[in-house]
Amino acid sequence: MKAPLRTVLLLALSCSAFAEAAQTSAAAAKPTEAAPIAPPDLAALIECKKEVADFLALDPAVRDPLKAVALGWKPLPQVNQFMTEFQLLKPITVFGHATDHIAFAGDSIMAILDLPDPRPLAHQLDLETGLDTPQKAIFGKQLRETEQTDPASGQTLIQAIILNVSNVASHPGKTLAGCSYNLDTEGPDPAPETAAPALQVKAAPAP
Repeated sequence: MKAPLRTVLLLALSCSAFAEAAQTSAAAAKPTEAAPIAPPDLAALIECKKEVADFLALDPAVRDPLKAVALGWKPLPQVNQFMTEFQLLKPITVFGHATDHIAFAGDSIMAILDLPDPRPLAHQLDLETGLDTPQKAIFGKQLRETEQTDPASGQTLIQAIILNVSNVASHPGKTLAGCSYNLDTEGPDPAPETAAPALQVKAAPAP
């Protein structure tokens, strides 16, 4: 089992880009055939009250500005290359603070709050300290983890829900507070396929 703060540290320290999963080709499906995205409960997602599937359902809106606008999200200029940000037409309240500014990074959804110091909120939420320096602060706590094993393959699907609070240099005077919805697998590797005979390439004769 992973250390509780491993995912938080990897996320905040590296500011990993939004998951670069294989995207469905736009030519493969007509726009009229795409199912509309149900309006999500952003506050519940940010406060870790939802599941991985709920988070993954937002991927089309994060990647497609038109789908984001349909949900009432206004795409914002990319101030941080690892974050995709939106302004909400209707503010939400998370952890007792109102905001109309959200962001996605890696496997996380975050509210960007007008709090110059993330420490009081982290203390309020009883989070563990991952890093605390004058310039950078990272706090987090794994709230729950579920495992489900596929009897056919023997692989285990692991879903971890992690609450995190931090700051970032690209957003001075702000606190990032949200949830990481981590999905991972572990278990036996598939049996190796029979390797094809290697091609023997003769070296070109010396001139």
